[in-house]
Amino acid sequence: MLRQRVLVSIVLLPIGLTLIYFGGIPFTLFIALLLGLAAWEFCKLFEVGEHRPSRILAVAGTVALTIDRGFNGFENAHWILGIFILVSMIYHLIQYERGRDQSGTDFVITIVGALYLGWIGPYLLSLRNLPDGMWWFMIALPSVWAADTGAYFIGSKFGKHKLTPRLSPKKSWEGFIAGVISGPMIGLAFAAIALTQVDPESGITLLRGAILGLSLAVLTPFGDLGASMIKRQFGVKDSGTIFPGHGGAFDRVDTWIWAAILGYIIITWFYL
Repeated sequence: MLRQRVLVSIVLLPIGLTLIYFGGIPFTLFIALLLGLAAWEFCKLFEVGEHRPSRILAVAGTVALTIDRGFNGFENAHWILGIFILVSMIYHLIQYERGRDQSGTDFVITIVGALYLGWIGPYLLSLRNLPDGMWWFMIALPSVWAADTGAYFIGSKFGKHKLTPRLSPKKSWEGFIAGVISGPMIGLAFAAIALTQVDPESGITLLRGAILGLSLAVLTPFGDLGASMIKRQFGVKDSGTIFPGHGGAFDRVDTWIWAAILGYIIITWFYL
């Protein structure tokens, strides 16, 4: 398992860093693909529990909101979201008429999937599109990756006190503390690198990098636990198998999308 995780990370990391560096259309399309896959897996999880959300509509809504965010910011989101909700209701009304008695619940799951992944997920693009967004992105996301990695290795070796016995029994307080220590260290390190490349008026400072890393290390585990809540309800270990050793797309983005929206809020409210 560990060997697979490392090999997949070695393959994907250069691709991801290249896309982050260039941003623009390639990065937007990559995030749209990743979130679309996550929306597909989200719906599949609920199908294990005999629900029948529309995978196609959830994916279409997620991808449409993501691509529009990449090109137009928040300008068109209101009508895209409105049309998506109306079309989804029509679809599930038809399914009810055809004998699907739980169509009301299915409708809610379809909407929630696209809202969670298609509204919050595109903050990955909003974060990258900020002034000096590449560097803000490279402070925020690696802080979360480092926190996840620190929590995994320290928790696996030294974890004795369970953090959430029902949601994720393998997570420990020792691992969580390791993540909280790792996050601000990486935030500080990337802020130091950024300061050699950006204008002093960018808003990036060592202290802000550390605070951002700390904030995300503390809060983003809730995204992981939220995904675990859904998987535990249906007795599923991973949302998919597209990334060997890592699980599915939904498993991968669970903390990333929290990092994106929280990072965007912290940066735009307090730093810019």
